[in-house]
Amino acid sequence: MPSCLLAVTIDAHDPARLAGFWAGLLGAQVVEDRRGALVPGSATRVGLRFAPSTSEKAGLERVHLHLTSTSPGDQEQTVAAALELGARHLDVGQHPAEGHVVLADPEGNELCVIEPGNSFVAGCGLLGEVACDGTRQVGLFWAEALGWPLVWDEGQESAIQSPQGGTKVAWGGPPVAPKRGRNRQRFEVTLAGDLTAEADRLVRLGASRLPSNAYGDLELADPDGNEFRLRHADQPA
Repeated sequence: MPSCLLAVTIDAHDPARLAGFWAGLLGAQVVEDRRGALVPGSATRVGLRFAPSTSEKAGLERVHLHLTSTSPGDQEQTVAAALELGARHLDVGQHPAEGHVVLADPEGNELCVIEPGNSFVAGCGLLGEVACDGTRQVGLFWAEALGWPLVWDEGQESAIQSPQGGTKVAWGGPPVAPKRGRNRQRFEVTLAGDLTAEADRLVRLGASRLPSNAYGDLELADPDGNEFRLRHADQPA
C-alpha cells in the first residue's frame, strides 16, 4: 500500500500561535502533541503540523499554501479574517491586475487567497493547493509514492491530487531556487505496512536516505532534495 500524505510540517518559533492562526482560517481544531501542534486534515484536506524550531526564515520558501474563494466577497472576508488573526500583506512582485492576494502568516510564511473562478483549484475545498517550488520529476515521484494521479502535467509543471479529491499538491517547474540548508516546510507521510519495505520502495523511485533526527524518525529526501518524514500509522506523532 502506498504511503499516505498526512501533513505538511512547518517549522515555527511559536507552534501554538501559528497553529491557532491556521485553525482559525480553516475552521479546524488544534491538537497538541510532543512535536508541537497539529491542525488535522481529512480524507480531502492535507493536515498542517507546526514544529518548534529556532531556524530563521531566509527568502521565499519552497512551499506555500493557497486558500480558495467562492466570490469576491468571500475572498475579501478570508483576507480580512487572516489579517485579524495576525497575517499581513506581502509584496512578492505580483502585478496589480492579478486576482490573488498574497499574505504572510504571523511567522512570515507566504500564502495566497486565490480569486473566485480559478479553475485549477475549483472544487478543492478551502485549502485548495500546496504550491511547491520543484521539478516535474519530483511531481512524478510523489504521484508514484502516494498513488495519487497526475491532474496536471504540462511543460515542466505537474500536480497531483488524492483520488478522493480535495487539496492539490503542485510543482511549478524550473527554475528551482537553490536549497538553503534544511527546509522549513516538509511532508509527513504515514503507512500501515512495513516501514523498511516502504523506504526501500521510495528509494527505488528516486528518494535518498537521510540520518535519523532527534526523534529517531526515518527521514528521506525526494529527488529535489526536500526532506520528508516517513512513519508507521501506529507510531506516536
